[in-house]
Amino acid sequence: MVGAPSVKVKSALDYIEEACRIVADTISLVGQYMKPGMNTLEIDKIADDFICSRGATPSIKNYQVPWTTTINGKPRQLVYQYATCISVNDAVVHGVPSKDIVLQEGDIVSFDCLAYKNGYHGDSAYTFAIGTISDDKAKLLRITQEALMLGLEQATGRNKVYAISGAIQKHVEKNGFSCVRELVGHGVGETIHEEPSIPNFIPPLMHREQYPNVRLRPGQTLAIEPMVNAGKAKVFTDSDGWTVRTSDGKASAHFEHTVIVQEKEPPIILTLLR
Repeated sequence: MVGAPSVKVKSALDYIEEACRIVADTISLVGQYMKPGMNTLEIDKIADDFICSRGATPSIKNYQVPWTTTINGKPRQLVYQYATCISVNDAVVHGVPSKDIVLQEGDIVSFDCLAYKNGYHGDSAYTFAIGTISDDKAKLLRITQEALMLGLEQATGRNKVYAISGAIQKHVEKNGFSCVRELVGHGVGETIHEEPSIPNFIPPLMHREQYPNVRLRPGQTLAIEPMVNAGKAKVFTDSDGWTVRTSDGKASAHFEHTVIVQEKEPPIILTLLR
């Protein structure tokens, strides 16, 4: 469920900035462990411990989806048990950490992290290369990261949501890749998902009520996050009920920043790595 839109006052922005700094520092830390032989459960534990050491809590740990999901013919209320989502190669997002998922030379790994402190959430994602990766995967990571930055440039009070969407989609598709349709960026603050929704594509007319082209407002905090597939845009959810994978088995990349919208200038990026 998406929370109501909100423009934050300075005290709230200070709290969000602190949560975002914890997220960015967590991503920087786990980057040191993204190497062949590590399993994703070990990486999740490192992140969990670090977030808690900073006086925050992992936003998604024990997160319960507000709907019932059918898995293997049985209805289930899903509760996420881990601190982060770690998605390898063809896993787009929401990958469940596991001791059985051992990183290999040539993998790409999307690490999605949220932290909650003082009533506010920070949100960011980064896709890591494990050792030496193929030229195709390297291009996928580069184009996705470039698309994120091009989208961010449009996040000003002079623009509407689709300015972000169009900038991302244009760069992705002209380079031969595709933007996932089922998953989008969003506002973030007191809840993980707030208005507005920020698709990484300009929606067809029939879906514009779902993703309205609202004007951005100074003081909004947005999580902008291109999810880009090397092949087709279509995805499916794995049997675990969480992991979203590409339908054609090709690789996917995911980069995300939380930003503060300004009136005329480009947004302030709160989750830059240092």
